[in-house]
Amino acid sequence: MSIHSMYLKNLSLLNFRICSEQEFSFSEGVNCFLGNNGSGKTNVLDAIHYLSLCKSYIHSVDSLQIRDGYDFFMVQGHFLKEGRDEMVSCTVKRNHKKQFKRNKKEYERLSDHIGLFPVVMISPYDSNLIFEGSEERRKFIDNALSQTDSEYLELIIAYNRVLAQRNASLKQYAINHSQDFTLLDVFDEQLIQLGKPIFEKRKIFFSVFEPLFQKHYSFMTGAKELVRLEYISQLGDESYEKGISASRKKDLILERTGFGIHKDDLEFYLKGMTLKRAGSQGQQKSYLIALKLAHYSYLQLKTGHKPILLLDDIFDKLDDSRVHKLLDMVVRDEFGQIFITDTHKDRIEKIFDNIHYPFLTFEMEQGLIRLESNIL
Repeated sequence: MSIHSMYLKNLSLLNFRICSEQEFSFSEGVNCFLGNNGSGKTNVLDAIHYLSLCKSYIHSVDSLQIRDGYDFFMVQGHFLKEGRDEMVSCTVKRNHKKQFKRNKKEYERLSDHIGLFPVVMISPYDSNLIFEGSEERRKFIDNALSQTDSEYLELIIAYNRVLAQRNASLKQYAINHSQDFTLLDVFDEQLIQLGKPIFEKRKIFFSVFEPLFQKHYSFMTGAKELVRLEYISQLGDESYEKGISASRKKDLILERTGFGIHKDDLEFYLKGMTLKRAGSQGQQKSYLIALKLAHYSYLQLKTGHKPILLLDDIFDKLDDSRVHKLLDMVVRDEFGQIFITDTHKDRIEKIFDNIHYPFLTFEMEQGLIRLESNIL
């Protein structure tokens, strides 16, 4: 598959987090945001994430992105994709439906936008992949597949809707002590029909993704550490029909669905032990970065576009060797447009002084550009 060009030319923010009103014009290469914590650096990256995936990377509630004292925010971006101009805008008003437009035409379904402008974000919040529950790791899989497979996105939306209905039904059975399971039978059949293709698509995804992860981790660490990923699913051992039927009695007691693809997980191993227990902070961060770079490579492989790469405060807890391996990797032609945040200007200058890659810097303060520099 040939690789097509895509990058974000400019960005406008209005009442987005601490940004009152600000416009940015970007380089096709690296764009770096410098400033103290709370200066608005991450807000810019999250706004780009909004334009690509219709949601924040950080907050699940859209209204939390509205600047204090205001009733709405607006984010607008101008992409250049395969030589065509694409205008994307998002407006969120308190107590109103989110409005998303492409080239001034509003979407009827936000899902129609997902995958048009692929993006990968690497952030301190990614530690949730290691330390939080399986839901975080399923979201990671869903993010990659949803940006490359519109059928998968529709399946997962429908599955989650039926799952919520089944769980609500289980609560009603507990309240009413009903023995008529006709409705439960309907939900079970729907979960089976939706869950099977989701499972098959996840298996295929993992078979492609795991070697990409191995490649990136090996490059970052000099092939000195043995790592392994494992995709875990109840469907690996039992048919959907048998599993959900056997789980019903327990489901009625616990009032939630205990069998299905909503229980899938990824397990992370380092040197034969779970990453959560065995890895140092530096190793854990390297592992997460390799996961995200494999995500990037997967999106590029499947979409034919170099995704936008967002690197939010990722250099802490990485030794110099891993930092330079990472930057050497991302500035090669394998990657496209990159956005970086950091609190240390001297660290960024030192890194790029050795790599000799052109980039724009924006020094931020209170959500505004204090100083802009074009460094070669």
